[in-house]
Amino acid sequence: MKMITAIIKPLKFDNIHAALEEIGVTGFTVTEVQTVGRQGGRTELYRGKEYTTRLQMKIKLEIAVADQQLDEVIRVITHAASGGRSEDCKLFVTSLEETMRVRAGEAYAIAS
Repeated sequence: MKMITAIIKPLKFDNIHAALEEIGVTGFTVTEVQTVGRQGGRTELYRGKEYTTRLQMKIKLEIAVADQQLDEVIRVITHAASGGRSEDCKLFVTSLEETMRVRAGEAYAIAS
């Protein structure tokens, strides 16, 4: 099995979620995160004063998939996230040595 971690713009989430549901991927973890990168900072107003922060609000998706699903899920995410900018989406793929589902105090291995 593989773990796909996608860092996306919040505006792209609905597109990606719908596209993943179309191919049968319905379960994944969603976390709001802040990133620092090439996009630079943004100016905000706090108590009447402007300040610049380098942090960008993003969403992190974590999706565990079987090896045979990997290429299709990556293709769907990149297509749904694309908007022609370099920072539309970042993908990281890692191998999972073991996966388990824990229910009522018992652990069950999930077949890869």
